Amino acid sequence: MTPDRERTAARLLRSSAAHSYDPEIEIDWSAPLVPGAWFVPPHRSSLYGTPLWDRLGEEQRIELTRHEAASIAGLGIWFETILMQLLVRAYYHQDPTAGHAQYALTEIADECRHSVMFGRMIEKLGTPVYRPDGLNAALGRWIGATGTGPRMFAAILICEEILDALQREAMADERVQPLVRMVSRIHVVEEARHVRYAREELARQVRAADRRRLTFDRLVIGRTAHLCGTRLVHPDVYRAVGLDPATGRRAAWANPRFRETVRWAGERVVTYLGDLDLIRGPGLPFWRRSGLLPA
Repeated sequence: MTPDRERTAARLLRSSAAHSYDPEIEIDWSAPLVPGAWFVPPHRSSLYGTPLWDRLGEEQRIELTRHEAASIAGLGIWFETILMQLLVRAYYHQDPTAGHAQYALTEIADECRHSVMFGRMIEKLGTPVYRPDGLNAALGRWIGATGTGPRMFAAILICEEILDALQREAMADERVQPLVRMVSRIHVVEEARHVRYAREELARQVRAADRRRLTFDRLVIGRTAHLCGTRLVHPDVYRAVGLDPATGRRAAWANPRFRETVRWAGERVVTYLGDLDLIRGPGLPFWRRSGLLPA
């Protein structure tokens, strides 16, 4: 048990006690949605600035952002479910008297509330539940069942920091629905602790890992980055405004504004993982196709 690990855990446990929120109390779930308000900042919509966007009326554009917000929340629920599995498995082998282990349980409690909160938000938005499917769903099940060490904590960071960037902007944008802004604010405050925990633990795990272990972990980390970068917006959201999903996805991925949004959202985590020498080797082709690397 390392002293710095325990000091970090003690700080995070104090912060959790002082700054944790119950969405059932903090959010007025009975309040109606505000007519004419966006669900993500319009310039972050995947089709913003494209000919398809120009063909949509104002109500259709807002409707598209409703489904894009639900897609991001669905990805968040999917990933947080995986994260809870990872943390429970790790805790099983730890000393339950250690602060580090106790903080892992505290984070699981946070993620339980977040998943309920995102689920209630999707219900309020009245959209389908969008989540990864096919090969991506299989990858999630595999990571949840086997993830350890650097690939575990890097995967945590990739998804959490991308969502954090998007939500920090949304919660400060008065054009965005109050419900989405409040959900974003709660998540941002509590995820700041989770990011600190994962960053410090990842750095320790990388220092302790051997070369063969890191080669395989870089592959898994790259594939995780590809999933998070390319599935923020599920193709099926375009059906909500009368577009073919394949057509909408092609337009979004060819859209320089949306590609810049993906790069911007991943900027902090890409820099951090690069500093730890995790963006290379067999995972690099996946990173290049993820949209997260600088142009």
